This record gives sequence, C-alpha cells and structure tokens, in this order.
Amino acid sequence: MKVKIIGGPASPYVRKVIAALHIKGIDFSIDPIVPFYGNDEFGRISPLRRIPVYIDDRVTLCDSSVIVQYLEDRWPQKSLYPQDVAARAQARWLEEYGDTRVGDVFIWKLFFDAVISPGIFGTERHPEQRAAVLANDLPEVMDYLESQMPKDDFLFGAFSIAELSLAPHFSSPGRASNWIGTGGRRPARG
Repeated sequence: MKVKIIGGPASPYVRKVIAALHIKGIDFSIDPIVPFYGNDEFGRISPLRRIPVYIDDRVTLCDSSVIVQYLEDRWPQKSLYPQDVAARAQARWLEEYGDTRVGDVFIWKLFFDAVISPGIFGTERHPEQRAAVLANDLPEVMDYLESQMPKDDFLFGAFSIAELSLAPHFSSPGRASNWIGTGGRRPARG
C-alpha cells in the first residue's frame, strides 16, 4: 500500500499527520504543495484548498483530525487515544482546541500576516495587529494550556492525540521530528 500526503511540513496540521504515520510505522511520501494554489485536481480532492490531504488505497481524506482518526481506526496498534472514555473525550477536546484556537492565533493571526500573506500574496505586514495578538490572544491561549498540563509526564499518562495536536504549533519541523524520535517518551523540558 502506498500512502501519500499532500502538503508541506511547515504546516502544523501536516506535521500532526506525519507524526501519527511515524508512530504507527506507516511509510508515506509527501507532495509539498502550497495550499492556496494547486491545479483543478487539488481543488477536487481538497475543496477547501487546505492541507493536509491523505491518499491511500482506500480513501482520500482532508483535515488532520479526520485523517488521524482514520489511521487510528485502520491501524489501532500504538494507539494515539486514551483507553478511558472520559480521558479520550478530554484528549479529543484538546485536539480540537489545538486545531482551532491555537491554530487561529499561531497560524492565521501571527504566521499568516508575518510570512504567508506577504510571501505568497505580496501583501503588507501588520505588526500592530500581531502585537495586539501577542498581548491579548496569546496569553489567554497559554494560560488555558498551562491549566491543563500535568506537573510531569504526558497529559494522559502516555503520548496521545492531545500532544500530537498541540506540539506542532510550538515546534519547528526539526523539533517535531526530535520529539517523534523519543520513542513515546516525553522530551526533556527546556
């Protein structure tokens, strides 16, 4: 079986899927397309023109959460979800929070204005808007996440979808690869 990921590893959502594939031991290839462009074929397989897109012998899927849940259902070994139903629900909530609120602040309010919009679309940067996000939105996000963190170990005792969804927003692709390479052990802080 051949697995293909469409999307560049600069995206935390692509890194989330790549990490899940590594953890589950699934070989894959990457087509590092720029998400806002692409031909008609890309528009057909990704109607929102976003990445990642996952393609295997059975499905073509968009959205990192849908993709990771599919990987979990098809290859349940090395589970990414806690076994306890309440913990699993909480892990899914933190995945959603990472995908939406953290993504909104880090990607759409900061990275998009500083890098994507000027680099891809040639627009001007808005440093005053980014400063307001850093002063208001970012502390709110960080305070909430800090309130969820255990003193030590992983959120649910073992590496889960929660860490997999939050960590890529805070890591460069190199750091995310180092974390994945810990074999499921939490990396040292610092």
